[in-house]
Amino acid sequence: MTKAASVVAPTILLVEDEEELANEIKAELEETGYLVRRVPIDDAAEVARTDDAALLILDRILYGIDKLQTLELWRKQGVKIPVLIISSSSSVDEIADGLRAGADDYLAKPFYMMELVARVEAVLRRLGDISTTRLSVGDLEIDLLEQTAFKAGVKLNLLPREFKLLEYFLRRPSQLVTRAMLLKDVWQYEFEVETNVVDTHISNLRRKIDDHGFPSRIANVRGLGYMLRAHAS
Repeated sequence: MTKAASVVAPTILLVEDEEELANEIKAELEETGYLVRRVPIDDAAEVARTDDAALLILDRILYGIDKLQTLELWRKQGVKIPVLIISSSSSVDEIADGLRAGADDYLAKPFYMMELVARVEAVLRRLGDISTTRLSVGDLEIDLLEQTAFKAGVKLNLLPREFKLLEYFLRRPSQLVTRAMLLKDVWQYEFEVETNVVDTHISNLRRKIDDHGFPSRIANVRGLGYMLRAHAS
């Protein structure tokens, strides 16, 4: 008996020459709910045009060869699929080159699989449907058109950066949000820098959204980042 799927899972194309890493990425993403299709670099552009895939994960160095020029060529040829580069080439200049070549995000090796999943979701949200005008998790809610935020129906007095920070978390409930993700997507820093700006703003936001006597709604994930909880209790 064949089961009819009620929801079509997004397809992720994966270009990776390391078998063990490819299998690990595939297993993690498919467990999260994606379909993963491994493709060779020579076929990736054509598959991206015809497969209706949501995103392509590209290992920058394949069989010892840097593939940034290939990505640049794809973009010149009109291949528009979002691309997440993963690479052990992780200096500031190398990351900048990857983003300039046409990558939508860049994740340095080694990385935690949960961060890879979070980056995939962040790219898809950022480039996907932006028609949503209201976001809510638990009793927290924001109106994107009016740029207003509420807790249990009471308006919050948030500064512009605090509002953007809360929006970022509301789009990713119960998901790991790393410091690097916040610096890039909220502060528009292309590279992680030595600054306490994230910690300071999260501390200020916590004071405005948390309930006295309860754990913070924005939980610390030790050594990894933060996570928004639907309820503080």
